[in-house]
Amino acid sequence: MAEVVLASASQRQVWSNTFWKEYIRESGFSNYMSRESNAIFRILGDLDGKGGGIVNIPLLGRLKGRGVEGSEVLEGNEEDLENFNDQVRINWIRNGVVVPKSTSYLTELDLLGAAKAALKDWRAEKLRDRIIAALQSIIIPGTTDENGLPGTDSSVSYANATAAQRNTYLVNNTDRIQFGKLRSNSSSGVWATAAATIDNTDDKLTTSLISTAKRLAKNADPHIRPFRIEDGREYYVLFANSLAFRDLQGDTAMQQANRDARERGIDNPIFQGGDLIWDGVIIREIPELGVISGAGAGGIDITRNFLCGQGSVALAWGQGPTPQSDLDRDYRFRPGVAMEELTGQKKVSWGGKNYGVVEIVTAAVADA
Repeated sequence: MAEVVLASASQRQVWSNTFWKEYIRESGFSNYMSRESNAIFRILGDLDGKGGGIVNIPLLGRLKGRGVEGSEVLEGNEEDLENFNDQVRINWIRNGVVVPKSTSYLTELDLLGAAKAALKDWRAEKLRDRIIAALQSIIIPGTTDENGLPGTDSSVSYANATAAQRNTYLVNNTDRIQFGKLRSNSSSGVWATAAATIDNTDDKLTTSLISTAKRLAKNADPHIRPFRIEDGREYYVLFANSLAFRDLQGDTAMQQANRDARERGIDNPIFQGGDLIWDGVIIREIPELGVISGAGAGGIDITRNFLCGQGSVALAWGQGPTPQSDLDRDYRFRPGVAMEELTGQKKVSWGGKNYGVVEIVTAAVADA
């Protein structure tokens, strides 16, 4: 009797599609990820199925001139449209699980099936950590060419950045980095000096500080565009360390807003936790945003929080998640499953400047 046998490639495709959707969702950042140009975390698939190790990101500036009016002549008075480029370098990420028969025969559990679920969880955590690493990276400006145009930026982790690289990053981003309550806290242009101004009284994360950061985003040059506009209202998203988020929850103005302006009942964030909102900024707690130990005033811990608009981080794929299986290892005694993808990420920048991020440095003192 003839029976239909599903091609193994079709099976893998189903697993691949499900894997992709679920691990993106479980990363915690999925609400802000898409291929749309207004996404905070923009997905780029320009190399899907093609060769190459770099995805280019064209960046266009806004027109700033006055133009012409009335009978004024436009010819000869046109304006140059600034344009820059950033790049995402991609690399392979792989992991796998082998389940020998000497283990699988001891249980009725589908250990290979469980391995697939474990790979999905591992990949979700990996994606979350990659996004956080990109946000926390220190941008190194590219070399200026003979025409005076900036070259493509690169980046380095905060931990591996030199003091000089951190200082240059601060100077280049002075209009989009806020150290604590006062703008003057970073006036030295020295990262360590600015960090040492942060104390645990005036420099916690507050509603006032969030409003300051939003004004920086709107007035920075070039502007940081809100990721969403609804009925004329503009929205940014602030990803905050847990200790900074705790301080914001205790801020008097935030408590009053939740008590008097948010919906009443069990869904109120006073009772349920979850995202906060203030002045058109959605505040989301990210526990994995770490602290910088002992860098603040009197040796207190501080943290970096990130107010994001459009195009904050680019996520590129040269090959989406692709399942692999090896069922013939050791004469079929040690079958295994794996997942591989070709991917990379970068905080988008040009000329050493963050493209879509305002950074807020605050106190992050642990609970007593």
